[in-house]
Amino acid sequence: MPSTLVMRLFPLLVLAAAPLAAADEARLALGLKAQAEFDRVDLAGVARLEDAGQCVQSQAAALAIAGPADTALLYYRKGFCLMAGAATTGRPSEYAAAAEELQKAIEAWPGRTPPPQARKGTIEPVSPGLRVLAVIARLKGNPDPAGLEQARKDLASATASPVCAADVMSAGFCQQVVQKGREWQGWMALTSGDLREAARDFSGSPSAWADWTAGRQAFADRAYPAAVAHYQASVDRWEIERGETPPRILQSFGPRPDLAGALQDLGGAQLLAGNPAGAIATLDRSAHEGPSRARDLYLRARAKEAAGDESGALADYSLASRAAFASAQNLASGEAHFYRGILLYRRKDLARAEDEFSSALNLEIPADLRADAEAWRHMAAVAAGGCGASLGYLENSLGSVSPYFPKAEARSIAESCRSSSAALGHPPLDE
Repeated sequence: MPSTLVMRLFPLLVLAAAPLAAADEARLALGLKAQAEFDRVDLAGVARLEDAGQCVQSQAAALAIAGPADTALLYYRKGFCLMAGAATTGRPSEYAAAAEELQKAIEAWPGRTPPPQARKGTIEPVSPGLRVLAVIARLKGNPDPAGLEQARKDLASATASPVCAADVMSAGFCQQVVQKGREWQGWMALTSGDLREAARDFSGSPSAWADWTAGRQAFADRAYPAAVAHYQASVDRWEIERGETPPRILQSFGPRPDLAGALQDLGGAQLLAGNPAGAIATLDRSAHEGPSRARDLYLRARAKEAAGDESGALADYSLASRAAFASAQNLASGEAHFYRGILLYRRKDLARAEDEFSSALNLEIPADLRADAEAWRHMAAVAAGGCGASLGYLENSLGSVSPYFPKAEARSIAESCRSSSAALGHPPLDE
């Protein structure tokens, strides 16, 4: 009798097992396809939009029938491929989508631990590479200030003492991703002006950012030839990376340099290092790279003055003022008045120049130009014959001006004013 019962049940067991076997075969086929599509993107190391798109689709298909043990891995791959595609398009929305998938991978991570181990509380820690990638994707998605501060905290936690096991990504690639996380920490330190912290963050491996930080420090120390060398090395490397087609995926994970601003700083350092011709050539390139055109033209005017091209300098001061006005709201620009004041000063229209500098100080003006505008105002008054209080104000203001202010010229004008006063028998200023 039992054998008869088994014989009757056997067809039912076969029928019940058939769908399960088919499901396993479908899961296996989708898993193999997802793996192959991911490898095509991952192993190539460069971002090809078509491959990235196919990879995203295959991971999504595999996720639809995946078990808990595979979910985190598939979310990671989907997020990675979205980032690879975004490296080509540069769209913040695609990075934001990648951040969502990578966050899902982090949330699904406990499912990778077998139930017996999970019950014992021995859940495998989340890969630091995955944590860093999720933060980078959020940063590339243009977070608000609150999101930027959270990213700073998350990166500090993920990169503090990373142990890169070969789980969702190879240990070597994980370490490279973590290093990109440290680059972002350095970038944040740079934006807040903390050069020492930035240097520590960039010290893990040679990079354009490490050179850039060294250049910033050399500039702050007024070691202008050294600043030029470091800035030039950074610009050269960034220009090579920008020209790579298709872009390298890993390289795309780092902070995006402001090449226009980099060229502007390089040109300024070249000017102060005594190479006005090099500065003019660099600032020509900077003026065509980005929106910081007014400052580029102002520095180029200073370089042309240093090169003896007075008419070219006047033209650039005028262009700088017009560019600053054009980019200002309601045509109210302290920066524009500042540049116009220098233009009028160089044309010997001293009274109007002084008025322009006063207008600049009464409006919004970049912090690094305020001390210069104050000194230019006093110099215009002294040059016009105001050898009383204005002379003292001018001399006191020279201690806080930027390196682009013509201090030697100001001192010469001050000395001429003193000499004229003495020749006329006027008492010294301090009496």
